Amino acid sequence: MLPGFLTRAVALLLGREGRSLHVKAAGGATAVLGVVMLVGSWAVVAAEHRARGANLTSYPRALWWSIETATTVGYGDFYPVTLWGRVVGTVVMVVGITTYGLVTAALATWFVGREQRRRHHLAHDAEQLGEETVRALHERFDRLERLVGGKGEGSGG
Repeated sequence: MLPGFLTRAVALLLGREGRSLHVKAAGGATAVLGVVMLVGSWAVVAAEHRARGANLTSYPRALWWSIETATTVGYGDFYPVTLWGRVVGTVVMVVGITTYGLVTAALATWFVGREQRRRHHLAHDAEQLGEETVRALHERFDRLERLVGGKGEGSGG
């Protein structure tokens, strides 16, 4: 059941046509983080199995530890004591930090792009308004010239 859910989640994150590259990258990184946390939890339990002083001896504890580690919270309630457990921890940390950096960058890019589009539309609208104003002024001046020109011809003749 879980692999099917993960497949649908990854397809949802990555599969949209026309979705921007930074959103796809953030979605892909998030999917990778999820897999790394799940696999890392299993790997740290395997690495810590029967190690002296180990406190990551069950999958639920290890999953909580991987979430703490990936988010760099690190309460210190659970930690690996073996070399391989620490290697797994390093991988989970690096992937977590990278993922959150990508997601932050994607959000920042989205906000900046949105603001740029807004400013572009405002500038375009202002330009159109300026052109319409110039056109209207030209029409008024033309009418005034015709009125003044018509009165001058009629009164002079």
